Amino acid sequence: MRLFAAVLPPEDVTAALADEVAVLRGLPGADGLRWTGRPGWHLTLAFYGEVDDDVVPDLSARLERAARRTAPFELALRGGGQFGRGRALWAGAEGGLATLRLLADRAESAGRRAGVEMGEHRRYKPHLTLARSRQSFDVRPYVEALSAFTGPTWTVTDLALVRSNLPESGVPGEQPRYEAVARSPLGAAG
Repeated sequence: MRLFAAVLPPEDVTAALADEVAVLRGLPGADGLRWTGRPGWHLTLAFYGEVDDDVVPDLSARLERAARRTAPFELALRGGGQFGRGRALWAGAEGGLATLRLLADRAESAGRRAGVEMGEHRRYKPHLTLARSRQSFDVRPYVEALSAFTGPTWTVTDLALVRSNLPESGVPGEQPRYEAVARSPLGAAG
């Protein structure tokens, strides 16, 4: 299974972001970007890639422990930025970022301890991917438009283990499908 750990924003948060994205998609050149679908919006904590089925129970148990050791925290989507000279446009976050980073570190450690090949450790950068481009793309107008965006604040109460089902049809623009295979409550939330 292709898996990652994530924080999944609630419906009111994705609704507010969808309104903002509708404005962005109206900007000149927006059709040159591949926009992500609202059902797939998430803040990745740790990417595991292809994980053998026999590793999943241990990984799930380790993520559950990591979640229990982390207190619920407040978060809001705010502003935006880019990676790779416009290859990815994203919404940022504000609020309990120190706790979010701690949860990301714990999710990465859970993967390593379960035997998942995690690659090199990178400093966690909270982001929710909104659009991608196969080549460099000037997303400065989009980042500027996002600078005034602040979504509703919510309390993060769980960590999700998400399965990524990549498109198989070959249809241009088809999105991956994401399915939460486990949700582990944070701290006193459960």
